[in-house]
Amino acid sequence: MTTQTATDHRPDYAQISVRPLSGTLGAEITGVDLSQPIDDGVFTEVRAAFHDNLVIVLPGQNIMPENLVTFTEKFGSAEPHPLGSRRGLDDHPHVMVLENQPGKLGPRNDFWHSDISFDEVPPLGSILYAIEVTEGKADTMFCNMYEAYEGLSAGLKATLDGMTAEHSAEKLVQEVPNRLSVDVAPPSVTHPVVRTHPDTSRRALYVNPHYTLNFTGWTPEESQPLLDMLTAQATRPENTFRHHWKVGDVLMWDNRCAMHYAVRDYDDSMPRLLYRTTAAGDRPR
Repeated sequence: MTTQTATDHRPDYAQISVRPLSGTLGAEITGVDLSQPIDDGVFTEVRAAFHDNLVIVLPGQNIMPENLVTFTEKFGSAEPHPLGSRRGLDDHPHVMVLENQPGKLGPRNDFWHSDISFDEVPPLGSILYAIEVTEGKADTMFCNMYEAYEGLSAGLKATLDGMTAEHSAEKLVQEVPNRLSVDVAPPSVTHPVVRTHPDTSRRALYVNPHYTLNFTGWTPEESQPLLDMLTAQATRPENTFRHHWKVGDVLMWDNRCAMHYAVRDYDDSMPRLLYRTTAAGDRPR
């Protein structure tokens, strides 16, 4: 069986330019100004590029929070973090603020994960807009969970296809210092280990080492070796893309078929300010 990658299918684009950034995921889109209304034809091409590449970067943007929300809501309604992970803007509470400044070191996200997989209905995608960065620091890495699944043996695929796993916010709640508005994790939720993407119909692994506790019916101790193996499969260097942030970047990734990892190679002397929005998704199936 031939495996489809981000570079196997490059549709023709009439109104935007799309440049792949790695072998398996990630693409730069030019020809779109998010400070202006996006017509339906342009958005159809942006969405196609998003589905084909899992991570899209629109560089050189100069936008206001309302522009970011408008773009987000073309994919799904903008949602706040369910546990109050970061503060929202006063006039745009769905726009979360990620900042690093003297005396206020930004919270860590240096672990592979899919955003908010501990929710009953996890988000479709997440969007970051870079307002201030220290170039060469705080890169974000992504991996392709379609490819992670496709690279498994037929026997392991058959086993995983019928399994579910428990996802929990326990590790997030236990962070010290805790950045959440709650101090007790909500009940864990169950999701399929392999989910079918509602738009592409492709199958992707849907477990991650931070929020997945165990496979349903397995103990955490029994689950850990297989979770470790699947994480290693997903995060092989040839299956990753590393984004180097520049001011004006708007980057969106698909939480349904990609994991990400925020590199923590900075201290509080290196300023960083980004806005984040989250587009509502669907229950994994």
